[in-house]
Amino acid sequence: MPYRHLIQLLESHFDALSPELQRAARWVRKHPAELGLQSMRQSAQAASVSPATMTRLARALGLNGFDAMRRPSMVDFARTIGRTSELSPADPAGSPMDALGRMMQTQASNLNSVCTRNTPQQLRAAATTVLAAREVLFLGLRASFGIAYHLHYTCDWLRGGTRLASDAGGAWVDQVLALGPGDLLVAVSQAPYTRQTVEAVQEASARGVPVLALTDSSLSPLARLAQQHLLFDAASPSFFHSMTGAQALAEMLMGCVAEQGDAAVVQRLAQRQQRLQDSQAYWEKQRPLLAKRAKT
Repeated sequence: MPYRHLIQLLESHFDALSPELQRAARWVRKHPAELGLQSMRQSAQAASVSPATMTRLARALGLNGFDAMRRPSMVDFARTIGRTSELSPADPAGSPMDALGRMMQTQASNLNSVCTRNTPQQLRAAATTVLAAREVLFLGLRASFGIAYHLHYTCDWLRGGTRLASDAGGAWVDQVLALGPGDLLVAVSQAPYTRQTVEAVQEASARGVPVLALTDSSLSPLARLAQQHLLFDAASPSFFHSMTGAQALAEMLMGCVAEQGDAAVVQRLAQRQQRLQDSQAYWEKQRPLLAKRAKT
């Protein structure tokens, strides 16, 4: 069974699973390499479930047992190692160039995930939703805040009625509560998912507010609650999660919004550029305004 078929089984059966089996399924979806290399007991311990839960998960997917669920990951991991060995530079293990090579390969994979995990139709549909909403609120906390900020900054160039869920005093929650069915919440998060972001998406979804999620797994709590979701990889050879894939996905989405916005977007861009030019927002050599101030 190809690895992609295992993922399809996980996604199609996920809603019917018990909470404990869902926890195991999320771990299996997020850690294909560990699944292929570890024993059932080691995988269960990593997923914070019992070994029997891993067996029950396999059988709930229609497989004979844990080994049948693990085998596609083993084959896929072996193929990945083979491709990596062909591409890796012959640098001594542990050298700065060796670490840089691993980082470059990982980030290239994160960038590629934007295309491999999202279809053009999904991106265009998400862009249409952004353009059609009355108001758009962008939410991202912790590591995802920078992505949400960039989404808001870029989208505000393309259409009005955009806001960033940000307030040092915590009042951003009120912005989520103010959304209505004609609005849109764009939420960004990756594992481990920020509790406040998940709760905000739960609140919006319960009140009939459309949600567009940018996240790392179709089994993430954001993706399961959202009407639409787009995916990115966040792998990193270091201790932190990489945001390269999320940033690329944000830029791709806003590019689609710009393309589909037609004359209205072109007009708004021209107005914004003119205002920035009039206010001399960007540095220019020997600007007349600075020269005049220097003389006075």
